[in-house]
Amino acid sequence: MRILIVEDHPDILANLYGFLEPKGHVLDSARNGYAGLALASENEYDVIVLDIGLPGLNGLELCQKLRGELALSTPVLMLTARDSLNDKVAGFDSGADDYLVKPFSLVELDVRLKALVRRAEGRNSANRELRFGELAFDPDTQQASRAGQPVTLTRTGYVLLHALLKAAPRIVTRETLEQAVWGEDRPDSDALRTHIHALRQAIDKPFTHSMLLTVPGVGYRLALPDAST
Repeated sequence: MRILIVEDHPDILANLYGFLEPKGHVLDSARNGYAGLALASENEYDVIVLDIGLPGLNGLELCQKLRGELALSTPVLMLTARDSLNDKVAGFDSGADDYLVKPFSLVELDVRLKALVRRAEGRNSANRELRFGELAFDPDTQQASRAGQPVTLTRTGYVLLHALLKAAPRIVTRETLEQAVWGEDRPDSDALRTHIHALRQAIDKPFTHSMLLTVPGVGYRLALPDAST
């Protein structure tokens, strides 16, 4: 699992790294709400562990932004010292999927995270078609379309479109796209730019408005036609 941990207590953060990393999980972490929001907007995670009592942007506000501004469906587990019913209701109302009160068992945390990811994968497998505005892609049939018109892509084009649609409207970094296409065996040349050009020709050229946008120095993103200008 790739896990984002947003927690400002250094001892708790160290314990989480010490327990979860040896199990093969890949962790990113932030010490405040705004840094957590930035990481969630730039990367794709299987699950997010979120402390409520964060500086700057608290956990409830952050969770609301994850669900609202970023439109993320990534499972969120709240960590908090608050154990009243009202506090739990507030956590779930903000968009959290589970709730664990401090102090907690690391074993229980790991079990709950795995359960959240399994449920999310079950929901995704029931309806795997990805849609964003006029764009649609079914990874099972490898069929793509825009505004109801079929779009034919290369194998690499389908991989890139899949990654961009899963993140839309968030930015997908060049490194993430290269990893999706080539894994660790990335080419030395600027092959990604060539494949992005071909993808843009297929999904944008026949239409009035461009949806595939370049974010200079960072990567690429999909945007709705009225947001691309």
